[in-house]
Amino acid sequence: MSDKPLKGKIAVVTGASAGIGQACATALVADGWTTVFVGRDATKLSAVVAALPEAQRARAETAVCDVTNADDVKALFDGVASRHGRIDLLFNNAGVNQTPVTPDELGADEWRKVVGTNLDGAFYCLSNAFRIMRHQSPQGGRIINNGSISAHTPRPCSIAYAASKSAITGLTRGAALDGRALNIAVGQIDIGNVASAMTERMAAGVLQADGSIRAEARMDMSGVASTFMAMVNLPLESNIFTVTVMATGMPYVGRG
Repeated sequence: MSDKPLKGKIAVVTGASAGIGQACATALVADGWTTVFVGRDATKLSAVVAALPEAQRARAETAVCDVTNADDVKALFDGVASRHGRIDLLFNNAGVNQTPVTPDELGADEWRKVVGTNLDGAFYCLSNAFRIMRHQSPQGGRIINNGSISAHTPRPCSIAYAASKSAITGLTRGAALDGRALNIAVGQIDIGNVASAMTERMAAGVLQADGSIRAEARMDMSGVASTFMAMVNLPLESNIFTVTVMATGMPYVGRG
């Protein structure tokens, strides 16, 4: 895959310095996309790009951006559009989790941090992508929001995270409707228990709805990347509006 020809398409991936964002941005580069890896830590981003096969590195760019800062986000998207003339894909992936506590134990500062990153940041990125995709020629593009299984079935002690991810579903629906006339396809990928630093505790045991602590199955990151690329590589006239990819053995369907 390292010698795939340049597709001439431009992608922006937030939260690309680790985990899901890194895996999906890496898959885009391997598939021939020029991809902007966005994160808050320049050193981590540089290390991610340095780990790519040498033949692919010319297709990878890095950009430091705090997605909770609307001005930073506007500057990011203006910069990409200025360098490349267009943006064909946004993967709205940046997100944070919360301390596992009940609602009365969750402080206002942590609530604002989670919602500010997971929802406000996603909106800032989506709205700027819309602005550019609307006015570029040819018009349109694709936006994929990273939702979560928690948008549908929350975990115990996760009210801020669950609320922010439920709101992402509303963001996806509203944007898909508004994008219809502009040739902007908007979809959402809901991911459950992918093996990453964020889910390491699940292998050891996490709180269940019945109060017990149990280990949960996790899946390899390749399952997420391949599902994501299936969404990406559809013609723009087609859209996977929502998709769920999860560890087969995780507790989700049914009663725990």
